[in-house]
Parts: sequence; structure tokens; C-alpha cells
Amino acid sequence: MFVRLKGPGSGKGAAGKWTDAATGEHGDLLDVIRESLHLVDFRDVVQEARSFLSMPPPDQGKWIAGHGSAPLGSTESARRLLAMAQPVGRTLVEEYLRNRGITALHDTGALRYHPRCYYRPDEYAPTETWPAMIAAVTDLSGKLTGAQRTWLDPRGFSEANLGRAPLCTPRRAMGNLLGHAVRFGTGSDVMVAGEGIETTLSVKSALPHAASMAALSAGHLSAIIFPHTLRRLYIARDNDPAGDKAIATLLARTRAVGIEAIMLTPRLGDFNEDLRLLGLDALTARLKLQVAPQDIARFMPSAD
Repeated sequence: MFVRLKGPGSGKGAAGKWTDAATGEHGDLLDVIRESLHLVDFRDVVQEARSFLSMPPPDQGKWIAGHGSAPLGSTESARRLLAMAQPVGRTLVEEYLRNRGITALHDTGALRYHPRCYYRPDEYAPTETWPAMIAAVTDLSGKLTGAQRTWLDPRGFSEANLGRAPLCTPRRAMGNLLGHAVRFGTGSDVMVAGEGIETTLSVKSALPHAASMAALSAGHLSAIIFPHTLRRLYIARDNDPAGDKAIATLLARTRAVGIEAIMLTPRLGDFNEDLRLLGLDALTARLKLQVAPQDIARFMPSAD
């Protein structure tokens, strides 16, 4: 393991960052404390660091973010988790998305990478650490309301696991999710909404200029809150019973407020299957048959 002694205070190449030359793992000194002492709560990590440095306790009035434990699954827990994660460029998250055929990575600021995200199968099982994709869930104003964790297999992608870690529940969400979404691009009068991150980004690979949002489940998709500027909503459906029920509810809600809703239907089980198994050209050609003509010129690459 080697530690960078010189560099900026934060960001790429920051002083104090370390790298394991054998495995490629990297992080900062707080990661070392957390791993070596098997700590779970970020507050405990910071307290140990302050104790080692003989620093006085923080001013309770100034250090609100670190004051007290954040309830498990809360929005504050999501905020702390995202603060400990890093951008996805040149990480396992980028590799995971590209292996699933997703090339639209220009609006993925809502996604982060955590090399050792905690996972517990249940409250009685020991804590494990796995690399994870962390997705920020936000409201219409951009305020963080929650996060989703997708644990990844460090061995890489296979058709059996699609790049996800071999866990009972490789995806878990925390915080306030109802009505909110993981957002890719700035919302406008036309948007795309889908269930999962991979489904939504697969559609965005064919419609790279369209703002998109992933609701994270069929139930949450049916309850998504519409921006007041929205005039047309493309609904990227999954071909399953849960998707059918969500679509029916969402169509009723859009009609009630005068929003035009257009369903986008995959050829296979979902749009990521279409992208991986049929290819981007086939997916783009299929979506051209379903998208309004004026939006083909506006959102598809052929318009460039």
C-alpha cells in the first residue's frame, strides 16, 4: 500500500489518499480506520480519528451533520453514504454500466462509487463489505431524499449475475423515495421515466439528449411527482405484471393533469435486455417507431 504525500486537499490525486498496488483498492485514512476497527457508523469513524489526533470535540452548534447517530435507512444515512462515495469515472460502476451496454454516461452525476459499502443479510448476520453503485434520490428541487445501493461483483460481469454481487438482495434503498427519483439530465417539458437505473439509462443511450428519471420500482414509478413544466412523459415500461399495474396508474394520473403520456415498450423483458442482447442500433430503431416525430429530431443522435 502506498500513500500520496503531496497533492490538493480533495478530489483526484489528493494528499492522504492511498492505493493498494496488489488489488487496485483505494481510499483515504478514514477508510483505513473504518476497516481496521470494523466500524459501521461514520460518526464512530470520525470520533476515532479525532481521538487519535487529540482534537477537542466539535462545536455542537457548528457540526450539525455529525451530531448524533443517523437512524438506519434515513435520509441522513443516505446523505452520509453519498458523502463517502466517489465519482464513477474509471471505477467498477463505469465498468458495470458499460458491460450492460450502457453508453449514456454524460448525465450520471447522480451515481457514485463506494469501494467497500456495508451489507448485512439481516440484523443477526455479520457485516460484509462489497463495492457498490450509490444512486442519489432527489426531489424536484434537487434536494436529496434518499439513496439506492447496488452491490457489485468485484470479479466482473457475467450473464449469470449481470455484474451484481452474489447476494440475496443486491439492491437496497434508504430514505424517502415515494414520488422522487434518480435523475439524469435537467427536467423540461419532455422527460423519460422508468423503473430501474439500468432500464432508464438503456433508453437514454438511444435518447441521449432527453432528461430521464428512474423511480427504482414499479410502485414508485406509478407515484412519481411531475415537474410543473412537464407536457409529455415517455414511460419506459418493463414487460411484467408489476409494470402493467404501474403503467395503468401512471396513465390515469397524467390524464388527470393534462400531460401526454407515451408508453415505450421493449421487445424483450426490459430495455436493458434489448440493449444487451439486440444492440444499440436495434433499440434505437425500435424507439424511433414509438417516439413522437418532433422528439426524434430533438433527442436522438441522428439530429446532430
